Amino acid sequence: MADRLFIVRHGETEWSRSGQHTSFTDLPLTEHGVQQGEVVRGKLEGEQFGLVLCSPLLRARETCRLAGFGDAAELCDDLHEWNYGEYEGLTSARIWETRPDWVLWRDGCPGGESPAQVGARLDRVLERFAAVDGDVLAFAHGHSLRVLTARWLTMEVAAGAHFKLAAAAIGVLGHERSTPTIDRWSA
Repeated sequence: MADRLFIVRHGETEWSRSGQHTSFTDLPLTEHGVQQGEVVRGKLEGEQFGLVLCSPLLRARETCRLAGFGDAAELCDDLHEWNYGEYEGLTSARIWETRPDWVLWRDGCPGGESPAQVGARLDRVLERFAAVDGDVLAFAHGHSLRVLTARWLTMEVAAGAHFKLAAAAIGVLGHERSTPTIDRWSA
């Protein structure tokens, strides 16, 4: 079983800055996002990983490369962002104009993924990491990494709502004895 799971959210994009839901729209990093990726490199310097996985989307791949792990990373479709379906490109405020009771973590997205589908996908990522001795690293997206964290902690997908994760933030998940933990968190 992996000792620790390091998670890195991609750097800033135009849509992450504006709050638009971004799943498969393949946006590059902004200039600030590039700078954030370079900062991640310094924070991960000296760490060794038995497995590095990266979402195939450009913003995650760019962050991974800037952080110095582009050559080591395997692309992993299961790490892509929550599929927002009909809500792609919309902000939560815009969605609430027509659906004021909508909660991503409970309702999922029409034409996209349900919470259960996202949880099953990220459980597969955790299964891959469980087969690795040592530390592991994942470059991905805000909501998918929050679900990954909830599942690491053996919580329901909806618990991911409580783990705010800013652009280029790093989290470290570990264990205390046999209990899964959050060792470090950068909102």
